[in-house]
Amino acid sequence: MYNPTKVDLRKLRRLVGKVEADSRWARTKWLETSTTDAGTGMARDALAKGASLVLAAGGDGTVRAVAEALRGSGVPLGLIPAGTGNLLVRNLDLSVTNLESAVATAFTGRDRAIDLGIAEISREDGSRETHGFLVMAGLGLDARMIAKTNAKLKKAVGWLAYVDAGVRALPKLEPVRLRYRLDDAAHRSLNAHTLIIGNCGALPGGILLLPEAELDDGILDIAALKPRGRFGWLRVWNKITWENGVLRKSAAGRRIIDLTADVRDVAYFRGARLLVELERPEAFQLDGDEFGKVTAVECYTDPGALIVRVSS
Repeated sequence: MYNPTKVDLRKLRRLVGKVEADSRWARTKWLETSTTDAGTGMARDALAKGASLVLAAGGDGTVRAVAEALRGSGVPLGLIPAGTGNLLVRNLDLSVTNLESAVATAFTGRDRAIDLGIAEISREDGSRETHGFLVMAGLGLDARMIAKTNAKLKKAVGWLAYVDAGVRALPKLEPVRLRYRLDDAAHRSLNAHTLIIGNCGALPGGILLLPEAELDDGILDIAALKPRGRFGWLRVWNKITWENGVLRKSAAGRRIIDLTADVRDVAYFRGARLLVELERPEAFQLDGDEFGKVTAVECYTDPGALIVRVSS
């Protein structure tokens, strides 16, 4: 499956053709994603026809859609990064710039089982949907920022377009008011500008939003951003860039964190299942794709449900 708006198809066909011939694979069947099928339907059809390897060439949205279809199938997913964030690829420590290496890994790498996040969402009209995610689900500023991202700017400058969208979303930003239940604990109330539910934690630019997140631990990592006062967002930024991205990488840095007062503008939770009920409908996103407004979300992991090809 390939996203025609992201992929240099001529170059990719040449590289795939060479590797499949060298590795004695059968000829690859090429399927183009569209606005009506981001890859889920085509991947299911490929499985029904006996595919032994499915490649997803595109951004996080294409990967998410294909992975949703491969859930529990045992058929490996090969990742060909060609989008803006390529967050799953980054969190698997695969190259986001070396296309030749990505193709070789997809055909000849080793298989690794990772968790698939599942989001059951409820709409204002009473309808319910179930979707998979690999990286992060989000409510609040995170989702509104994605909804406001300019597609042309995103194509020109990549993930930095989200910064522009964030600046435009901030003036109208109000805290998301919600009730949540983590695993079997009691319901609790929370006001936060952003709620992130993650299967993995690294963002572009070396930002480590969820420092304890692992792709194969069966646990969701949750971050609530709730800046207080005029310097609140500065403290949030310092937490996720300096503390998580720099200090946490060394033993000495972790000792400094332990000795420092905790930043109350960022709250972390961990659990296998999270139920969120919203005071009013809020924008929701999965792996960087806008999913409209929701009134409730229940997220959990399907441990080891997806097989991905990684470097040997």
